[in-house]
Amino acid sequence: MSTTSSDSNLSQEQSENEESYNLADAPQGTLVSHLLASKRSLSSVSHVWRANELVTSARALLEDSVVLGARTAFIRQGVEEQVKILQNVRNGVEVVAREGQTEFKKVLRDLDAADARLKRTMEELRSTVVEPSLRAPEEDRKSLLDFVDEEGVNGVMVGLRDSIDKTNEAQKTLDDSNKTFDDDLECIKIALTKGSRDELSSSSDFQFDTPIGALMRSLELHAKEMADLLESLVRHFDLCVTAVKHTEGGGAAAQKVTGDVPEGVEMNLDDIDVPPEPMTAEEMAEMLKVLEKDAADVEDVAIEIHDRLVEMESQFEHITFQSDGLAQRYADTKAAFLLTEKVGERLLEYVSQGRRFSVRWNEEKQTIEEGMEEFERLGEFYEGFLMAYDGLIIEVGRRKTAQVKMVKIVEEAMRKLEQLHENELADRESFRQDRGEYLPSDIWPGLVDSPMRYEVVPVEEDTRDVPQLPKSVIETALRRTGGRL
Repeated sequence: MSTTSSDSNLSQEQSENEESYNLADAPQGTLVSHLLASKRSLSSVSHVWRANELVTSARALLEDSVVLGARTAFIRQGVEEQVKILQNVRNGVEVVAREGQTEFKKVLRDLDAADARLKRTMEELRSTVVEPSLRAPEEDRKSLLDFVDEEGVNGVMVGLRDSIDKTNEAQKTLDDSNKTFDDDLECIKIALTKGSRDELSSSSDFQFDTPIGALMRSLELHAKEMADLLESLVRHFDLCVTAVKHTEGGGAAAQKVTGDVPEGVEMNLDDIDVPPEPMTAEEMAEMLKVLEKDAADVEDVAIEIHDRLVEMESQFEHITFQSDGLAQRYADTKAAFLLTEKVGERLLEYVSQGRRFSVRWNEEKQTIEEGMEEFERLGEFYEGFLMAYDGLIIEVGRRKTAQVKMVKIVEEAMRKLEQLHENELADRESFRQDRGEYLPSDIWPGLVDSPMRYEVVPVEEDTRDVPQLPKSVIETALRRTGGRL
């Protein structure tokens, strides 16, 4: 009896020159032993029934897998298209956020630069002490900053900080919204990839590159081979029964042995107590030859049926595992679809949040730009004030120089006038000495008058004196303004 072919090996003919067997030469006990062994081998029918169950179950799994695979592919394609659309929307919102962030950062840099310039100017005002000689002696010393209204700067700064805080708040709200959007997209992507073939193939017990269809064909082939092998065992059992019945008293023995044949074996036991048909010696010998030959293969055939069932169980487990994987992929894909629907419901809020940020930023940007313009104006004013003070120092120095020159000129003029007056007195006295005795006093009333005397006096006597500034102070002012002494 062969383990790969059923009927041919059980009926293979022996060569004609082999020694002939006589039924009488075969002890009844040997034949009954063969019959019992054959009967035990028939218990393999349970394996065949199990094989049929596996094929039926596998076919049902295959049909379900085909349906689930089609549904999964359809839903997955739709979800992937939706994810692409959602990603494009997310990218659009990100563009709005990045543009706003870029502009905001640039505005902040410009604002920081303007604030730094203004602070430097104000620090210069603070460190520049007004020359005491320009102020009343009883006044305390003051810096240029004391003449500036800092409340204007503080007011602008408060407004700018408020706008910056509002922009930061709007930016954070948008960032949180985008983060939630990203989390939603990531959840969908994870659901699409969860339970994929890569995850299933993490088990080392199976080779997942084998398609379910190929495994199904292998199961069907195993089941057919097992059925053929069982059929050969049944024929061998029938042959054993026939052989035993042809022995003396064999009918009773055959009836006793076949009384509890395993359930499910298809054979006719109704005529087990009917006497066997007569056989020629040659037929009996040929039957014994076949029986002895097949008896040696019974155990191997039963083992092959068992081994094939073990292989089928492994393959069915493989199919079940892959089918469960497909079912899980379908469930995950469906979950991804449901997530996509939920994200779609929140999509309007994500887009609206981007629009709200854009509107808020445009409003605050205008406020910040106006504040920056005010900063620039104040900075220019304070710088102008600082330069004007340097100009004042230079102007005071110039006026003092002019005053000194005028005083010198006045003093020189006074000296010359006094000299002219003295000369005039002397000339008049000389004329009076030379000619006076000859001239009557009433000939010209002014003959004896003294010469007119002149004085140079300030026109406006209440004009303040120009203070004398230290030369170093004037030189510093000239240096800051780029002038020369």
